[in-house]
Amino acid sequence: MGLTDALEGTRVYLDANVFIYALEGFPQYAPILGELFDALDAGLLQSATSELTVAEVLVKPFVDDNAELQATYEDALQNSSSLEIIPVSRQILIDAARLRATSESLRLPDAIHIATARGAGCRNLVTNDKRIRSLPEIHILQLADFIL
Repeated sequence: MGLTDALEGTRVYLDANVFIYALEGFPQYAPILGELFDALDAGLLQSATSELTVAEVLVKPFVDDNAELQATYEDALQNSSSLEIIPVSRQILIDAARLRATSESLRLPDAIHIATARGAGCRNLVTNDKRIRSLPEIHILQLADFIL
């Protein structure tokens, strides 16, 4: 079963590394991410991510003074019919703190992503961050697990 099969009919949360791999050309992930973004473009899936993703993906383009990549990310990370960019609210921060209180190894950015995903009604979170583990109400799908 492929990634899009596992996600079909759901609202999925996309971690920052999904966008990095898709937009910066990581060849080992190109087939699976192409399939994922094709499904999103076709309206077969709905997705969400946090505004925190914007801050995370822009670091390298700023370090490298790469205005073209910066613009690519800013264009890609816009609300659309298949992607909702969710603001980091006070409630998300409170929920993230609650998550961190019950999971010692969870880093603050990851807790914000998970809290955002849960608040947005996403049952699945796609990432390639091995430190993020499934929690109640959210299933973590690792990109590497779907590479053939």
